[in-house]
Amino acid sequence: MTLAIFDLDNTLLAGDSDYLWGSFLVDRGLVDPLAYEAANTRFYEDYKMGKLDIDAFLNFALAPLSQHAMADLITLRQEFLDASILPILLPAARQLIKAHRAQGHTLMIITATNAFITAPIADLYEMDHLIATTPEIKDGRYTGRYVGEPCFQQGKVRRLQEWLHAHDASLANSWFYSDSHNDRPLLDLVCYPVAVDPDQALKTHAERNQWPVISLREKEAPASLIKRIIDLDPAI
Repeated sequence: MTLAIFDLDNTLLAGDSDYLWGSFLVDRGLVDPLAYEAANTRFYEDYKMGKLDIDAFLNFALAPLSQHAMADLITLRQEFLDASILPILLPAARQLIKAHRAQGHTLMIITATNAFITAPIADLYEMDHLIATTPEIKDGRYTGRYVGEPCFQQGKVRRLQEWLHAHDASLANSWFYSDSHNDRPLLDLVCYPVAVDPDQALKTHAERNQWPVISLREKEAPASLIKRIIDLDPAI
């Protein structure tokens, strides 16, 4: 099994689904607009700076799920997908995924954003597997808490290692695509790390280590990268 692993936000999407969900809740009047928007922005800035308190953020981000019945949440999520996610799906990302699929690679999204938001996005990209932070459900309702380890920084590595053990798989010949320096622990582990529209910290690290640095914001995925997927040409 060869894994092609993708971060989601700002990698396969031209935006951050977690932040956009918060903005969607504000726009719909489902949360206090001033307080929630300020906190949402502050957490997002902390994430970009590499100093996010993931437990505090998840307590904030998952709380609204506990305030609505599951059926209402499903309806809201579909409205969110239509309004906020479909416009930021990337055609070049689809081409890249298609190239991996054509080679028989196993496709996976691994993301800190919770599974309630990300599961349907993974379906839109026709992914084989999703590893995401897991919101807790009791008696058919979200509790506002999470279960297991958050899928963030080193937590991504540990969650992936658990998955590999459960599926008798390894990271041999594996690929990982990400935009964020928060994903360096996993990027450093795979055989073929690729920085996608990276933040400055990741771009510097990638260039220092001679990793490919690409953009999926163009109409087409880089032809040189597609070639490497097909024949593992070491020169990009």
